[in-house]
Amino acid sequence: MTFESLPDLTVVAIPLYILTMSVEVYAHWRRPRPGYRGYSWRDASTSLTMGLGSLLVGAVFAGIQLAFLTFFSQFAVIDLGQLISSGSAAALLAGFVVLYVLDDFCYYWFHRVHHESRFFWAAHVTHHSSQYYNLSTALRQSWTPLTSWIFYVPVVMLGFTPAQWAFVHATNLLYQYWIHTERIGRMPAWFEFVFNTPSHHRVHHGANPAYLDSNYGGILIIWDRMFGSFVPEQDQVVYGLTKNINTFNPVKVAWHEFYDIGRDVGRARTWRERWLYAFGQPGWTPQGRDLSVVTRENAPL
Repeated sequence: MTFESLPDLTVVAIPLYILTMSVEVYAHWRRPRPGYRGYSWRDASTSLTMGLGSLLVGAVFAGIQLAFLTFFSQFAVIDLGQLISSGSAAALLAGFVVLYVLDDFCYYWFHRVHHESRFFWAAHVTHHSSQYYNLSTALRQSWTPLTSWIFYVPVVMLGFTPAQWAFVHATNLLYQYWIHTERIGRMPAWFEFVFNTPSHHRVHHGANPAYLDSNYGGILIIWDRMFGSFVPEQDQVVYGLTKNINTFNPVKVAWHEFYDIGRDVGRARTWRERWLYAFGQPGWTPQGRDLSVVTRENAPL
């Protein structure tokens, strides 16, 4: 299988996004449910704009990302990628299973760090800025991809090629699309125990104090269970940030937290304060952590 020639699956899936969002909009209109926010056209259009912008930014930086991961691949300590390229069905299956688990493990730590450190949170906060939770929210993506690549270096260090990883990672992101909905309640217990689901991910997008810093998994929820960040859905979820930005301007949605970091660093009195304002826990202040300044999960996530 030649992965280098495969198209970007997140782009190929655009017709699926349109179809499923249309179905969800119809479902909210035809059968509204108490407590479900449904859609706001201004909010959804902002999410779609952020998604298109993310694709354009990703295309611009694709070559740099490839060069970055290729550089580290030369230091691989083992060649697990040969399992996928060997031609053996059993080896192919084993290779994909290992790669999916490894990619999801790296995604967990990418996601967690992007909630625990303010600089990384500034790149990720875009995705949490909507006060609605529907399939369009899944497309509200960052315009700052450079903060993510370092977390996937272990994949190429174990011998998987950048192209193999890119294919598997795209399917990981596609999996996460369907869990951005209020229309699906709970899945079977065994599925909820192992996999990320709409219920688990609603919690992740919640601004409720009990829901902050939880459920970082991509496909699998087992990492959260293993590392103590799992929280089940119980109370009604309040979506958005602990301090909502209340704007539909895509530029502000994309960059507002970087602006705030610059403002706080500029008024800091010591180098320690400057460092912690930029890279400390979101919401950090010299007086302690201020959750009203944190943007939703600006807590250790």
